[in-house]
Amino acid sequence: MAKRRVVITGMGCISPVGNTVEEAWENVKNGKSGVGKITLFDASRLPVKIAAEVKNFDIEKCGLDKKVLRQKSRFTQLCLGASAQAIADAGYTKETLQNEKTGVLIGNVFGGVDTTTEAFSKINDPATGPERMPPLTAAMMISNEGAANVCIQYGIKGFGWALNTACASGSDALGLAMDMIRSGRVDMCVAGGAEATVEEFTVGSFVKLQALSRSHNDDPEKACRPFDKDRDGFIVGEGSVMFMLEELEHAKARGAKIYAELAGFGTSNDAYHITSPLKDGSGAAMAVKDALEDAGLKPEDIQYYNAHGTSTHANDAGESAMLKLAFGEHAYKLHISSTKSMTGHLVGAAGAIEAMFCVKAINEGFVPPTINLDNPDLEGGCDLDYTPNVGVKAEINAAASASLGFGGHNGCVVITKYKE
Repeated sequence: MAKRRVVITGMGCISPVGNTVEEAWENVKNGKSGVGKITLFDASRLPVKIAAEVKNFDIEKCGLDKKVLRQKSRFTQLCLGASAQAIADAGYTKETLQNEKTGVLIGNVFGGVDTTTEAFSKINDPATGPERMPPLTAAMMISNEGAANVCIQYGIKGFGWALNTACASGSDALGLAMDMIRSGRVDMCVAGGAEATVEEFTVGSFVKLQALSRSHNDDPEKACRPFDKDRDGFIVGEGSVMFMLEELEHAKARGAKIYAELAGFGTSNDAYHITSPLKDGSGAAMAVKDALEDAGLKPEDIQYYNAHGTSTHANDAGESAMLKLAFGEHAYKLHISSTKSMTGHLVGAAGAIEAMFCVKAINEGFVPPTINLDNPDLEGGCDLDYTPNVGVKAEINAAASASLGFGGHNGCVVITKYKE
């Protein structure tokens, strides 16, 4: 029996490079970085002073009343904004969506870490103590709060799931949502990722892992340098990107605009180390190969690959090796870029925003650049075409994006130009 086809009919974006899909895409096309000095907390105690923050977030511009943000953690606020955009973009309202067979699936890693740290500061302060903890701490700190609030806001009574596979969460959420639509359990799914990690505890935790760039505090836009020999770590980011995924015949029946087709998904685990990827990339290559097979495509059918490209030595070398395993000689013909060089690392939302850039790359025939790639790490095996510093025009019929997370989690989605 033929698989039910799944298409993208709506997109929403709240990110360090823009608070709409078009604004984010235009900035990334032009190589504009969203990395800057940390403003969300006092970073004076940390050696890292920079992050990729969401700026000027206004929920009313997403079509929602400010009241919906009350007693909600920051990641949920960002998620509600992106979801509202995606739902409206797909042509739905709260009233019409309630009549549909719909689910919600959101990739998220740290949940309401801002709520958690605030509660810890209250309970550990002798002047305040447990009595001053926020009343809704338990509800606001858990990672399912984002999905639950989207369901509540729109009256969606299908599944409302949160998925945590570390940095692969956004990609895996899209893939699992696609499978749920294919299975017939739902006709549509609001799916993507959300994260708000620009917070002292979280940034400090990554500092202790020696995972963050700390050599560009005075020139933040130069800090994230994927595949460059002078890279020294990733940049913490935040944001949310959400999609309306829809079964093709359902979308056609209502005359929906279709951005692209979500054609394939693959997932794997390195089964190797809690923070380090396999050096030869073999674990992630399994996910990419499975995604291609699921989409019914060969390696040479892919024109663009949006890299995980974190700007760490371990990831960039391992991912380059993975691409050679998964794509063979075609790896050297691929257009590749790491948009994290501009967005920073959105953790649970990383796979979602990178899938969005794949959709836009297909729609406009344009490959966004990897900025700050001045000296490719050839000795480290980073010898592919990463589109250094300036984007290029290209015909793109199919794109892939892989996300590689702590714990060895790997997820890959394949997106294709929509054809009847």
